[in-house]
Amino acid sequence: MNNLIRARLTRSLVFLCASTLWACGASDSQSERDVDARPPAESDPQLVFWSHLESLCGQAFEGRVTESVPPDPSFEEARLVMHVRSCDLAEIRIPFHVGENRSRSWVVTPTSVGLRLKHDHRHEDGTEDEITQYGGDSRGQGDAHIQDFFADSFTAQLVPEAAINVWTLEVRPGDVFVYALRREGTDRRFRAEFDLTEPVDAPPPPWGGRSRSNDPQSER
Repeated sequence: MNNLIRARLTRSLVFLCASTLWACGASDSQSERDVDARPPAESDPQLVFWSHLESLCGQAFEGRVTESVPPDPSFEEARLVMHVRSCDLAEIRIPFHVGENRSRSWVVTPTSVGLRLKHDHRHEDGTEDEITQYGGDSRGQGDAHIQDFFADSFTAQLVPEAAINVWTLEVRPGDVFVYALRREGTDRRFRAEFDLTEPVDAPPPPWGGRSRSNDPQSER
């Protein structure tokens, strides 16, 4: 593992254990126990997963829907592009463009005990959609390439039928990026795969996002 990856993993470990609201409110002894409970950075699946996402920063990729139950023509008939637009210790933002619709962004953040995925939905004027900021947290360490995110209580209140949702992100550098959804106990499924072997031109900013020239976030 090269020094750049080591540095990213190490600083992500520090952030995971010290920078969230939960961790800030915890005692020093509790924070120390959290650090001790995690495996070494190089072997921590979630930190390796984070580094895989970081390695895509600044790049965009085209994809296609490979599973949709029930079918959704709005995805199947549009060009799909995901753009790993910004990365820092606090979050990785991935706008998801569906044709000319730039309302969606996936937001991955570290927590004191794992990773969190949220869906940021915006109107064209940049204001938040009525259904936004839903998602959930990982459970356990997951896999270096695949992380599952289980619907949180906010999501259950916002969209009750989504209380049993599980979202999956899969990152295999040089191969494929996958965004998937399953609704446990039902037939509800969605899966989109993006080809990481052929980057495409970066799309315009998502609705509500800054232009690249004014964006203070690092875009590696």
